Amino acid sequence: MTSTLVQLFRHNLWANLRLIDACRGLSDAQLDASPADGVYGTVRDTLRHIVLNEERYLKALQGLPLQDPSGTPTSTPSLDELRARSQQSGEGLVAAAEKLPEGHVLQGTWNGQPYTIPAAALLIQAINHATEHRAQIAAVLTQVGVQPPAMDGWTFEESGMLA
Repeated sequence: MTSTLVQLFRHNLWANLRLIDACRGLSDAQLDASPADGVYGTVRDTLRHIVLNEERYLKALQGLPLQDPSGTPTSTPSLDELRARSQQSGEGLVAAAEKLPEGHVLQGTWNGQPYTIPAAALLIQAINHATEHRAQIAAVLTQVGVQPPAMDGWTFEESGMLA
């Protein structure tokens, strides 16, 4: 059996792609609708936020230098580009979950300051971050009259994706 951690990251990738695919048919007005209180931003902005942060988490897990947020481009990639980038970073996170040794510690620099953090903390943050923002996007979609896709664990299992 594949480890539970790997399955969590496989679900995360599946849910991200499922949500992006559901958003590909939306109008610009729906993608850019003013969000409700308590959510990160518009659907488009939140999808971008999820993908950029997953890329950042993967870089940290690979021991690569992290880009300061001030150096992040303000333009929003197309949904097709976000999907491709989400696929790549999601697969990378699955691979990292498969390979990271127990107790692995990450070291690097963020905002000019050195950090040391257990890899497990970053893995937990990656799952939690994406889950929270997918739920926020689902709320905004509902407010603009769009039924969000099912992204729960039962649907993941029923889709045959659970290995």
